[in-house]
Amino acid sequence: MTYTYQYPRPAVTADCIVITREAEPKVLLIQRGREPFKGYWAFPGGFMEMDETTAQCAVRELQEETGLTVTAIHQIGAYSKVDRDPRGRTVTVAYLALIDTPFAVSGHDDAAKAEWFPLSELPPLAFDHADILRDAIPVFKTITTDTI
Repeated sequence: MTYTYQYPRPAVTADCIVITREAEPKVLLIQRGREPFKGYWAFPGGFMEMDETTAQCAVRELQEETGLTVTAIHQIGAYSKVDRDPRGRTVTVAYLALIDTPFAVSGHDDAAKAEWFPLSELPPLAFDHADILRDAIPVFKTITTDTI
């Protein structure tokens, strides 16, 4: 059934923050191949399809942009600043995935590159991804402490 609404609606995206459980943890970033923020680094992510959840979207976008597949993810939160995406009103749901060590990755789809960065040596991040990472770190520490 098709519905038509007179009210504008935001787009929904999902981002996947992948961090290693190493002594010096690393985070997976993609270099954006397209505007907005072309050339900047960001978390793998993108727009949700009509037939998927935000969690499914995060896992799909991670695989499409980096070649990495994960199965367990933890929701960090929803981010809805009005101006967070210059393309229009966009809400993202961020997820965290933990892996033991970095896997070989490469940029696919709209990602020019994919690389692992030590958490202590990050490049400037696109969108509001620095805010998202700030929220992900305590979750990362809680999960890694609980599993030791």
